[in-house]
Amino acid sequence: MADLKFKPVPHNHTEFIARARLQPGFSQAYDDLELEYAVASQMLGARTKAGLTQGAVAERMGTTKSAISRLESAGRHTPSLATLKKYAAAVGCDLEVKLVPRTVA
Repeated sequence: MADLKFKPVPHNHTEFIARARLQPGFSQAYDDLELEYAVASQMLGARTKAGLTQGAVAERMGTTKSAISRLESAGRHTPSLATLKKYAAAVGCDLEVKLVPRTVA
């Protein structure tokens, strides 16, 4: 069985994004992927809370660590609902999807 110990790397996302937004075109590209980044963030948070490595999640899903890395990379891969369900189960979560009415500004 894969090593289940996970040691997160320190990262201040707010500072990183603030610096990145100074680059031309970054803000528009980042904003266009807001939903993808939100899903990826939830996935990483769930995996971290479960204390699992990408390798451990891959083993539980019957796939490879590189596939999990791609899955957790927002904007590079659009996972199916079936894949998201498998990922959720692998990290001890249920998947919930909902449509929310838009607010008129």
